[in-house]
Amino acid sequence: MNWSGFIAEWKAAALERGFEVEVMLEREGLQILACTKGKVKEAGHPVYLSSGVHGDEPAGPLALLRLLQEGFFDESRAWQICPCLNPTGLQRGTRETKDGVDLNRDYLRKEAPEVQAHVRWLERQAQARIFISLHEDWESTGFYYYEIRCGEEGPRYEEIITAAAPFFPPEPQEVIDDHKTTRKGWIYHKDQPDLEDSWPEAIYLARRNCSLSLTFETPSSMDLEDRIGCQMAVVRKAVESLGR
Repeated sequence: MNWSGFIAEWKAAALERGFEVEVMLEREGLQILACTKGKVKEAGHPVYLSSGVHGDEPAGPLALLRLLQEGFFDESRAWQICPCLNPTGLQRGTRETKDGVDLNRDYLRKEAPEVQAHVRWLERQAQARIFISLHEDWESTGFYYYEIRCGEEGPRYEEIITAAAPFFPPEPQEVIDDHKTTRKGWIYHKDQPDLEDSWPEAIYLARRNCSLSLTFETPSSMDLEDRIGCQMAVVRKAVESLGR
């Protein structure tokens, strides 16, 4: 896929739908975008979404683009969206950046220019209430998600699994990436990193007092359209749950 074209398409669609679009950084001619919409005083704490931090996980960015195009990010909430955090990795189809860095292990050290730019942007934003991160897993055969809860009540487990069900069953493994599941397809994670010096984005956000973090994982060996559809469905359901 031509990710330069994706970024241009995202930028045009975001501007058309009332987002402010900022270029946090440009690498190899590929822009890393950050988009905001809505006034916090009127719409409440922002919902922050990110995807594309790993370049071999394309379903997340494509799902966010489709949600944008269908008008999901409306005026009812304040939004913060970073749709494509690792464009050089996406262009190559590699987990890491062009420099060989796994960005989702760099949010403590902040050595990568992508993470440095991203953190500078985040620190200028209003504190998000909920963080939704879109990922994929080449080892899984079903859908699963991580939840870090720091005060905000998350969506019910059954709601998320039901939203994913038309596309994928819950991941059957009882241990996923060295994490024991709380229930099938659900990992309740403490707000502590697995490795003290290798923070992912979700841990960085938790330490910034983000109330709830949800990381959705689709199986990257499965059909791309199903993965995109699943990511869209669980994002919709998670955001819908905030209204309760």
